Amino acid sequence: MDKSYNSMYGLYIKQFVEMKRALGFKYSTGSVILHQIDRLAEQREETATGITKEFASIWGEKRPHESGTYRYNRIRILAQFSSYLLDLGIRSYIPKLPHHPKNTFVPYIFTRNEIDAIFKACDSLILETINPASVIFCMPVLLRLLYATGLRISEALILKDEDVNLNDGFIQIKDSKNEKERIIPISKSLASVCRDYLQYRDHLPLGEIKSGYFFVKLNGDKCGPSIRSWFKTCLKKADVTGFKGKQAPRIHDLRHTFAITALANMAESGIDLYASLPVLSTYLGHQSLEATNHYVRLTANMYPELIKKIDVVCLDVFPKISNYEND
Repeated sequence: MDKSYNSMYGLYIKQFVEMKRALGFKYSTGSVILHQIDRLAEQREETATGITKEFASIWGEKRPHESGTYRYNRIRILAQFSSYLLDLGIRSYIPKLPHHPKNTFVPYIFTRNEIDAIFKACDSLILETINPASVIFCMPVLLRLLYATGLRISEALILKDEDVNLNDGFIQIKDSKNEKERIIPISKSLASVCRDYLQYRDHLPLGEIKSGYFFVKLNGDKCGPSIRSWFKTCLKKADVTGFKGKQAPRIHDLRHTFAITALANMAESGIDLYASLPVLSTYLGHQSLEATNHYVRLTANMYPELIKKIDVVCLDVFPKISNYEND
């Protein structure tokens, strides 16, 4: 048995996690929650092979300061695991899921003028003190790449030099959120920006530090979380404040902006929005069309004139989902 799992359910939890990952899921959050389930079962000294109603009831109790979404996910993971036990022929209680909490979050979509202002602000960033660990050097090309390709920031920061083919004009994503490899074509203008970046990057006094990553700090190390801090600085310099009374736009909103802009451009070109969904879904690395469908509704709201080109009935061809991806 995996030493990480010590309860009566340990072996089955390990097998369940392995099955999920074999199916292509990273299952990082699910694994964390299953560890919590295992600890609770160990503390209670559970002896029943399957999940009992009493255990499920205790597990489903709301915790102090816990969000409704996280509680929902905790119960959902337990229900999935219990269903897995049933498939193995083990008697197990499946808890009823609570109502999914309503999520009113709406991503911020940058205007073209705001994007221009952000790029201008980024290009004028200056270090006040010498800091070899600063990421400021790669910010101009990184933001342009995120806006032009819709990559997740996590995907961009783990790109290696061999993943970026500027001669043939594509980027290979090997380690995505959903563990799906995909190839992203890039424009000639973006490739030119990347070449300029590489020309200066390769002349940095990096010494023996060779990380192999495409985006690096001044000292050659891989870029990290400080990217987000510099992005906030760019927003402030560009006077982009976002929705009144709401949180400031995030760097991930560049991905949302790309998706909306891509759909709008395809609609303007006469391509049916729902015919373009599979293309955009694959491009963005989504696991399903449902995850991409909310962009259609956002596009219709932002560009109402485009709605005339679509059968209004088709706006609900996929079920509405309440959660926007945050990574």
